[in-house]
Amino acid sequence: MKLKAGDKFERSILANDGIAIEIVQDDYVIAYGNDVDLARMKNRGVLIASSDLQLEKNYRENVLHTNDFPAKDSIYHNYQELTDLVKDLAAKNSDLIKLSSIAVTTEKRDMWALEITNDPVNANQKPGIIFMGGHHAREHLSVEMPLMWAQYLVNEFRNGNPRITTLLNSRVIYIIPTVNPDGMEYDISGAKYQMWRKNRSRNSDGTYGVDLNRNYGYQWGTGGSSNNTNNETYIGAEPLSEVETVAIKNYIDTHSNITILLSYHSFSKLILYPWGHKYDGIEIVKDQAVHKKMAEKMATWNGYAPQQSSELYIASGDTTDWSYGEHKIISFTFELDPSSSGFGGGGFYPGASQIQPSFDKNLEPMLYLTEYADNPYRVLNVGIGPINP
Repeated sequence: MKLKAGDKFERSILANDGIAIEIVQDDYVIAYGNDVDLARMKNRGVLIASSDLQLEKNYRENVLHTNDFPAKDSIYHNYQELTDLVKDLAAKNSDLIKLSSIAVTTEKRDMWALEITNDPVNANQKPGIIFMGGHHAREHLSVEMPLMWAQYLVNEFRNGNPRITTLLNSRVIYIIPTVNPDGMEYDISGAKYQMWRKNRSRNSDGTYGVDLNRNYGYQWGTGGSSNNTNNETYIGAEPLSEVETVAIKNYIDTHSNITILLSYHSFSKLILYPWGHKYDGIEIVKDQAVHKKMAEKMATWNGYAPQQSSELYIASGDTTDWSYGEHKIISFTFELDPSSSGFGGGGFYPGASQIQPSFDKNLEPMLYLTEYADNPYRVLNVGIGPINP
């Protein structure tokens, strides 16, 4: 849907109505919803145009699906391929990688987490940084980025890259490739894209799915999300109601060495930081300054627009508000390429040719964040070196 919205306040009204906004322009947004949402927006007089690209209405129970990408996008990893990749990488590099399942989802899939460091036995004594992808099912590029990052770190360490050697000697890098494996698989059921966003929990009224990036406990349900189970931004029956968000919470709660978090999403080419649940900035001046300075620096490498999340619209219960609000972890969301969808949904499915360029332009930001994981506040002190070996 193309909807009228001239500023962050009008965009927030739409977000509060359960509309999933994906593209923001000066006087309109591109958003996704179901037939009921479409009718409601038309009645309110904000609908500019619509497409026939709608969400799958009902999960086809007891029907055998082929859960794989369309042939043209076969380079992307489905869940089994992802599992095989991380298991193989860990088995061949046991001196660098600890692989664990941090939860089993509703549909009985493991949520995989990798710890990558030289000397994994003493990992919890090193500064840590966490990268995660795949909160939203249709954002497959966000899963490929952490997978490629894990492979890059191992390969470059083996090749004797001094920068990577220094990092893995002095840091521990936590990677969760997909937070939403059930939704990810459903989105490619039948070997075609389903435009699915949420997880695959069955709600009490028989509908499916919770928006995992509205289900975290900090300021949950305070705006920019929906109580309607049919809506794309449904918050869940209560904060942290989902096995996936509880798993992330428990993992971060028990890894107190984590100082920086990066959550990959797609699309729009943005670097976002807290707060999302309100228009005011972070109250702690130095924390606001760190987020702003890091975001602006990373933007010089990837060309994304750096800004506070709520400058787009209000959204509560998201990952970075929780990780910063509860733990004071310096937290960012990358909305990956492309910048737009061409009004038809293609932005979620940018094709195989987008994977490597997206990784290349985000490599230096990932290295930069990892280098500053020992003390992110060092970015505020000009003249201090990039890393303490």
